[in-house]
Amino acid sequence: MILPSKKPEATDAGRRVVRYANAPIPTAHGPVELVVFREIVGGQPDPHREHVAVVVGTPGATRVLARVHSECITSEVFGSLKCDCRDQLDAAVVAMHEQGAGVLLYLRQEGRGIGLGNKIRAYALQAEGADTIEANHQLGFETDLRTYDVAAGMLHDLGIQSVRLMTNNPEKVQGLEDFGIEVVERVPIQLDANPHSAGYLETKRAALGHFLEPIRIL
Repeated sequence: MILPSKKPEATDAGRRVVRYANAPIPTAHGPVELVVFREIVGGQPDPHREHVAVVVGTPGATRVLARVHSECITSEVFGSLKCDCRDQLDAAVVAMHEQGAGVLLYLRQEGRGIGLGNKIRAYALQAEGADTIEANHQLGFETDLRTYDVAAGMLHDLGIQSVRLMTNNPEKVQGLEDFGIEVVERVPIQLDANPHSAGYLETKRAALGHFLEPIRIL
């Protein structure tokens, strides 16, 4: 069971979303409640900008085990081995069930914010030798276009004030704190690499400053 929607206030940091729908569903890892949020654009909820909170158990207001997870259709739907996104998604939800409660915020920010089509164009450049950062730059994009104000708004709506954030990315920690969510602990989430994802993960460790141990290939 989830907390009732918090009444929107103009002072709420990060509030760019409104709760649209929620329902319990069974999953392979156990029961969860899915809460769909819509971004506010031009003063109205935008049906083309939806994000999902996966709520496990009944989280409290503080020290909630949480993960901010960006959509990755290539791995999560089509089974791509080029990244560890699907593995991290599953590991986070399993950890929340083991601890009895938690929230995973699933943001529709495919390809670090450049969209699916451009992500596939970037993959084509990577096949020719570019790394994940170089490919984005060659397409005219910054390294990472994701923002986390929406995630903070979702947490505010759920009545969550502070989190134990499952991430290796320092920008996610800062991104939540910039919009009023206290990160009381960073919980590492590192899984073994495969031969296809090792280079990608090493780039995140060496060039993007992610908190990763030297990459191990499974």
